[in-house]
Amino acid sequence: MYHSFRPGELWLDTEGKPIQAHGGSIMNLYGTYYWYGENKEKTTGETPVWHWGVRCYSSTDLYNWEDRGIIIPPEPENPESTLHSYSKMDRPHILFNKKTGKYVCWLKIMDDANKTQSMTILTSDCILGPYKKIKERFQPLGMNSGDFDLATDEIGKAYIYFEKVHSELICAELSDDYTDVTGRYSVHFPHPFPPYVREAPAHFSRNGKHYLITSGTTAYLPNPSEVAVADKINGSFTVLGNPHSDDETDTSFHSQISCIFKVQEKEDLYIAMADRWLPEYMNLDYNEYKKVFEKHFNPDFRGEINMDSIPKPKPGNVGENTSVARYVWLPVSFENDCPRIHWADEWKI
Repeated sequence: MYHSFRPGELWLDTEGKPIQAHGGSIMNLYGTYYWYGENKEKTTGETPVWHWGVRCYSSTDLYNWEDRGIIIPPEPENPESTLHSYSKMDRPHILFNKKTGKYVCWLKIMDDANKTQSMTILTSDCILGPYKKIKERFQPLGMNSGDFDLATDEIGKAYIYFEKVHSELICAELSDDYTDVTGRYSVHFPHPFPPYVREAPAHFSRNGKHYLITSGTTAYLPNPSEVAVADKINGSFTVLGNPHSDDETDTSFHSQISCIFKVQEKEDLYIAMADRWLPEYMNLDYNEYKKVFEKHFNPDFRGEINMDSIPKPKPGNVGENTSVARYVWLPVSFENDCPRIHWADEWKI
């Protein structure tokens, strides 16, 4: 059994197997926490398998997690399905709709062949499924939609924050059943090109304020996070800077946040859950790496790059080995209402 968090170390479930819930989120139901995310157990980089469905775990102490199975299975027999194992399905997010009694799951889908990004939407009567597909290849507001988060305000109105790919962040109001957008939306954090475009939005609220933590657009390689605050769920947001203020590597402690959740048993404890997608890149020269991305996206870049410092793809691989990705869970502290995330080798609730 575990009795503490150890960020970045291998985390096993109650059966002794590595937890596979990446890019995931947490839901508390009647005193039990449910952690769900991308099942990367077969994503070794040796085949085109991107995911093996959405897997869910449950826990009452947040340290020890029981595998509750694959709640949204892949569809490897159907190449046209957005749930095919080769399909680039990312970042499941689930909301419970009190009006309909349904759990509503949105999935990000990247279609490299058609250069589009969209959403698949499913519903279920139970957090553990089965889930029924409602929409596939849905583009909210007709936009290419990247990394996203779902959130509700104080009266239960739901919203989706998503990256309008490689330009800005959109906050769009959802329909009453949470399976569509109403057409009302706001625009935030416009940037001309990656890596400065904000992605991986993670929303949480505290003391009447709404916070968003986002990352830059650098694929699986980590970069500095940014936190912003607003009085309303749909803005206008004020940027407060990098919450990982004492991280000298400028990599968000070599991780990317997927969710910020409040521990309900504690008065003011929030946990930032993040993925360390590529642990083998811990020693990457990030000064050179940043220049690579700027050269790729900025036509005015004129700098020199030491390419020997940049990891090269392994021969024969078709992708990255994210089956070995680790988790970095850290507490969020508040300094004059500004969120801060400090490193700890080990910590307890």
